[in-house]
Amino acid sequence: MPGESRLPYLSVTNSSPEPMQLPRRTGGRRLPPGRHRSPHRLTLPPDAPALVLAVPGSASAPSAQIVAQIAESAGESCSGAQVRVGYLEGSTQSLAQALLFDEAPRSATALQGVVVPLLAGPHPVCDPAIEDIISQAAAPLLLAAQLGPHPLMAEALHARLAEAGLARESRARGLSIVAAANGVLVLADRGEEAVQAAAVSAVLLAGRLAAPTAAASLGDQASIESGLARLRDAGVSKPAFAPCVIGPESDPAELTDLAGSLGALCSKPLGAHPTVAQLVAMRYGAALAGLRLAGSAG
Repeated sequence: MPGESRLPYLSVTNSSPEPMQLPRRTGGRRLPPGRHRSPHRLTLPPDAPALVLAVPGSASAPSAQIVAQIAESAGESCSGAQVRVGYLEGSTQSLAQALLFDEAPRSATALQGVVVPLLAGPHPVCDPAIEDIISQAAAPLLLAAQLGPHPLMAEALHARLAEAGLARESRARGLSIVAAANGVLVLADRGEEAVQAAAVSAVLLAGRLAAPTAAASLGDQASIESGLARLRDAGVSKPAFAPCVIGPESDPAELTDLAGSLGALCSKPLGAHPTVAQLVAMRYGAALAGLRLAGSAG
């Protein structure tokens, strides 16, 4: 902030460099590249910055249950980092409170926290709200990227579709989609940037399902109609909806009403699916690695 002695917070987007030196992957046995790698398992020093989950909305029983599971799993992946939770709205467990640090920093610019938005993609309301709250915090902070797009997001979408009986759990041969649906509309919350991120996940999901997919924005009827039209052009007669949302950022009734009005089946939001916590840990690690790379010689 102008006029302040401390450094302003830094924002790390999805285009940031991939982790190279910090943090390190745990485990003494080196595994070959591929599916066995666990980039969400980080080794951190005892004085690692806190991982602060920025949660849309206000504290409530349904969201608290989801967030608690995500925070616990992310904490296991980020051993050595304190995990905090802060909501964007309300006075209970607010993000502003989560960004208060009692201990004195090691230096005037010592990083004390990495804020990870609990969002599947960009959000026109939540993103500026998070930035505003961080800008008013006294502690030096780092803002990580939203969780998507990422192949793990497509994995979670696939899992939720399978739970709803709309896709097979794995694709061994042929189509993974089932008779109840022959195409999927991935719903983002909300806005054009969110749709662009969800479209990437939709393409990855299409590869997993071997079925047509498209992306659209919640709260935008024109976007939804356009997405459904693209699916129809691809030969889809029975579309299913796959919400590309974690949960706290959206109204469950909106999804129910939308599916009911169009006579479509709908899977659940991503919620506390294990890949969500993995992505939280990876965004935390990528933010720290990006900061290290930015400050490295050469």
